[in-house]
Amino acid sequence: MRVTTDLWVSVLLRRVFSDGGFAAVVKRGAGEAGAVFVLCRNRLGEVSLFGPAPQTSYDSARPDDRYFSQLYAGDDAEAIEARLEKEKRFDRDIWVVEIEAGQTPIGEMISVMTP
Repeated sequence: MRVTTDLWVSVLLRRVFSDGGFAAVVKRGAGEAGAVFVLCRNRLGEVSLFGPAPQTSYDSARPDDRYFSQLYAGDDAEAIEARLEKEKRFDRDIWVVEIEAGQTPIGEMISVMTP
């Protein structure tokens, strides 16, 4: 049985806060199975957007894990907003979580797939 999106996001938020970072749910989607997009800002103003990895990235031995791929990296906030608006038009049930990480890099908080 897969962990609900609501519970998964709650765990992520607690992990970020316990590590000295800040996190907020910008958009709440479907509690059971909404797709999660993670917007990560660093203290220099650079932004990275992570979204669900393609289904081909999933490991059949661990089908319940959530994997992410990096969709954007840079400092253009308008490009990210446009991408998220496009995703919202496609699927109204998405979650958007914004994070300013503390001591632990984002790659250790979420499973990021590299191309």
